[in-house]
Amino acid sequence: MPVLFADIAEHALPAVSFVKPSGYIDGHPNSSKLNLFEGFVKKIVDQVQSSDYAMNTAIFITFDEGGGYYDSGYVQPLDFFGDGTRIPLIIVSPYVKQGHISHEYADHVSIDKFIERNWRLQPITNRSRDNLPNPVAEPFNPYVPVNRPAISDLFDFFEFSKKGTTDHGWN
Repeated sequence: MPVLFADIAEHALPAVSFVKPSGYIDGHPNSSKLNLFEGFVKKIVDQVQSSDYAMNTAIFITFDEGGGYYDSGYVQPLDFFGDGTRIPLIIVSPYVKQGHISHEYADHVSIDKFIERNWRLQPITNRSRDNLPNPVAEPFNPYVPVNRPAISDLFDFFEFSKKGTTDHGWN
């Protein structure tokens, strides 16, 4: 990860970066400890927030699986492969709605959908999950989309009208 931290310091990051920590600090119960992952994430967030990236960056923090914690929430049958259990997602950005908890159905593909919408890119393929619509739900049951299968593009987390930005993000 030294390259990541150097690139942040030198303002040399591309528009989108994915960071995957090593197995020793990734928070997986069989190979790591969660506090090591938290420390790793904190170092990235602290460095970004103290750099000139701070005003136009969103950091999406998630896991690749539930880590063995049981979650009884709705799991949407998306396609032949299904979808996994719910996992946490935290977004750090000056444009995020403070204290907002999204009830829209999302998964890892939601990050792809965010990138595609924000930079006006086409979906990965005509069959990929990023082609699914954004969820529409009933107020009494916000977690289950009535237009399923559907996956959020995560734009409900943001208020891009804050601080003079446009309504479409950072492109």
